Amino acid sequence: MSKSAQKPGAMTVDESDDGDSRREFLYLAAGAATAVGTLATAWPFIHSMNPAGDVLALASIEVDLSAVAVGQAITVTWRGKPVFIRHRTEDEIAEANAVSLRSLPDPEADEDRVQQPEWLVMIGICTHLGCVPKGQAPGDPKGDYGGWFCVCHGSHYDTAGRIRKGPAPANLPVPPYQFVEDTLIRIG
Repeated sequence: MSKSAQKPGAMTVDESDDGDSRREFLYLAAGAATAVGTLATAWPFIHSMNPAGDVLALASIEVDLSAVAVGQAITVTWRGKPVFIRHRTEDEIAEANAVSLRSLPDPEADEDRVQQPEWLVMIGICTHLGCVPKGQAPGDPKGDYGGWFCVCHGSHYDTAGRIRKGPAPANLPVPPYQFVEDTLIRIG
């Protein structure tokens, strides 16, 4: 059909493609606007799931060890958990190193649990049922191996915090920590 023979107002093939392109553009624009609107509406709810500022502040703590004498232990709280820090004596270090790894239920060398041999840092929660073992205070029972003793179910830990006897399946865990200075550590 020639252009002169077409009816006025009738579309040609080229004009029909142009209409489809506009329609596709409108669909894409409407979809993008909907996605942006949904994200803008949902963002406050997603952001509310982030940890609060006070929780983030406890994500890491610094502990000054300068006042802890040899043979003394302190307990600090990190992320709501007790962390045992012991300034070990030469005898405690020697005892920990003398243990045969084959005799341990959860074999782990002492040097793998400490960054400096005289400082032992570990989470003070029994790996059996989550009790807090005794052994931090001078008068506390220290169990059969001179470390810590969980009086609830009878787990005995040695001077490296390794399980030696009782129902606990694993050693007392070591948290992530680093020495910032000789007597200052950052836990977390």
